[in-house]
Amino acid sequence: MHLLLAASAVALLASTRQLESRLRSPLPLGPTLRYDPVLAALARPGEAPLALDRAQVPQPFALRRGQTLAAILDELGLDRRDAHAAAAAARDHVDLRRLRAGDAGDAFFDDRGDLVRLRLGVSGKGTLDLVRRDGAWTSAWRESVVSVETRQIAGRLDGFLVTAIQDAGGDPAVAYKMSDVLQWDLDFNRDLRDGDRFAVLYEDVWVDGEPAGPGEVLALRYENRGRVYEAYRHGDDGGYYDAEGQPLRKMFLRSPLPFSRVTSRFSHRRFHPILKVHRPHYGVDYGAPTGTQVRVTAHGTVDFVGATKGSGKMVKVRHANGYLTAYLHLSRYASGLRRGQRVRQEEVIGYVGSTGLATAPHLDYRVQKNGRWIDPLTLPNVPAEPVPAAEMAAFLAHRDALRARLAGASRRSSPVFEAH
Repeated sequence: MHLLLAASAVALLASTRQLESRLRSPLPLGPTLRYDPVLAALARPGEAPLALDRAQVPQPFALRRGQTLAAILDELGLDRRDAHAAAAAARDHVDLRRLRAGDAGDAFFDDRGDLVRLRLGVSGKGTLDLVRRDGAWTSAWRESVVSVETRQIAGRLDGFLVTAIQDAGGDPAVAYKMSDVLQWDLDFNRDLRDGDRFAVLYEDVWVDGEPAGPGEVLALRYENRGRVYEAYRHGDDGGYYDAEGQPLRKMFLRSPLPFSRVTSRFSHRRFHPILKVHRPHYGVDYGAPTGTQVRVTAHGTVDFVGATKGSGKMVKVRHANGYLTAYLHLSRYASGLRRGQRVRQEEVIGYVGSTGLATAPHLDYRVQKNGRWIDPLTLPNVPAEPVPAAEMAAFLAHRDALRARLAGASRRSSPVFEAH
């Protein structure tokens, strides 16, 4: 009797631990419960006539930032050995290091509540199917069917660019693509004005018959405060060039944040909101939510990664021609970032925060030239190499074809917006 009670206690403890593990999981519980009339007839007083649904209702899940497939399998109740076997089967088709936050799928459980199948969509590339049969995991892979159409839209800015893109019938994410293309010439945090006009030709991507968002911008035209910016994608490297074949890429980005707002400018005498004294402010403050990605504005070498009382968590990067940039008040650094590391323009080096002497989340961005701090908003920019002379005729023909499509979209939007 004692042995029987002990065995029952061990079984109950194991079952309880498994249930607790499932309850702690942010994922939905696996099998659903349903009323069973047969069990109802056989049930003793006080027993619930419920049975596990054998229909294997799929339970959705999605990878969170920094989460691995192994972590998902653990949350779904697999022990370490079983999870290792499932991951090994998955590696036959997928590089697990390239799974991204947001990759989503469904988990299936048997009538005992054990995971028996996992279906995972991988970043628009395909679908991974993991199945357990007779205690062993096998995997299958189905490539996604990707199709690309081209769309052209045009409109006028009245408030927010994202809203203007939507009003023109485009995907709101096109606004961010536009900011990437023009980031060397236009600061989308401070330069845009109501009344600006735009026309964009871009890829519209579909995966397995479902919209997957915009692909590359092929051409765009943007009128801002009397200036016209044109950009045409050209060449094997996918670079962007203006109407004359000059590259848009410059030594420095106009801003380390793609979208935010300038909350404080460069000044030799600014009233400090915390210290309550006037002192120099050798940078530009960009207000943005905590965790916003901070991009290095030019190729360079990391010169400093650390924290000070005033600047909080900070990164300094040294560049060619005597330039140095600094990024202050970060919440955290990019994973693995270290002094002496080479970084490339647009690479994420940290995340917006409010460490140090800061009243709210923001980035204090600073630029130094030969040891002297200068205003980042007046930074001169040097372009890269233009289209080679031997390719210029082909580029101009390509430009004219794309320009005609932009003009067509513009005429439909407004008859006064024409290419010149």
